[in-house]
Amino acid sequence: MRRALVSLCVVVAAVTTGCADGGDGRAQQDPRPRALTWRQELRVADAQQRLTRQCMNRRGFAYWEDRSLTLRESRPVRYVQDDVAWARTHGYGGRIEAKSLRVHERNPNGTYRRSLSPSRRAAFDTALDGGDGARMLTAPLPGGGETRKRVGGCTEEAEHALYGDPAAWYRTGRIATGLGALYGDELMRDRRLTAAVRAWSRCMRKAGRPYEDPRAAREAVRVNTGRLGAARADEAFAAERKTAVADATCARETSLRAVATARETYYLDRLRDRFGKDIDTYRHLGQRSYDRAVRIVPERG
Repeated sequence: MRRALVSLCVVVAAVTTGCADGGDGRAQQDPRPRALTWRQELRVADAQQRLTRQCMNRRGFAYWEDRSLTLRESRPVRYVQDDVAWARTHGYGGRIEAKSLRVHERNPNGTYRRSLSPSRRAAFDTALDGGDGARMLTAPLPGGGETRKRVGGCTEEAEHALYGDPAAWYRTGRIATGLGALYGDELMRDRRLTAAVRAWSRCMRKAGRPYEDPRAAREAVRVNTGRLGAARADEAFAAERKTAVADATCARETSLRAVATARETYYLDRLRDRFGKDIDTYRHLGQRSYDRAVRIVPERG
């Protein structure tokens, strides 16, 4: 669910923007609706789980919410990672990702569904998302083509309670979070951004970690973790943390996040004449969903 609530802060897989942690000064003065922060997105996702569970219970089925990660563990790790304290504890989040995977593999909802008789299983599916007879929502993608989603049952009921109009939320969301396809390559070649990345790389070399960019640093960590294997997991995690701390420290010293924020905002603003209405609608619905979510679930501890 959380993956479905992606804000404009992550439309490009490579770069984060300031709105991820509350925005920069420019965003705070902008009268237009603001994208949700990751903490707000998480609370909306939790609220949707709560509403879905309540609905499924009313229809005679068990349903489990997933709040296995703490708030701090749920913090997304983006291309620009400049939280040194978080990196010192969690590295790039390798162990958090492994924990999340284990939870997914042991999902009690899947186990419960498989335990049902064929007829009850079909009824469970219908109650959850409308089953095979559910209506399909479609949304155009900015780069071409379209995406589809089945909606019905308790999923639709929960989305309606949060967003008011699930179809509008889905359509504008697919547009707003897909805009990176239109400017991502140009952004990564942007002269100001590439200069900031080179400064980050020089800083990393001085720290004894000669990586060209943050993606290369994380790929090296991934390869090293795989090479050491489970028997040397502690050693691999210690190395991950050291690299992540150097990465975050250099990102702070070179203002990489601020540059990435400003440059992505620049490219996004150039698309407002074509997509501004969809962006604002998506953000408005997101803010409304958060206002409702705070009355449904507490923030994770």
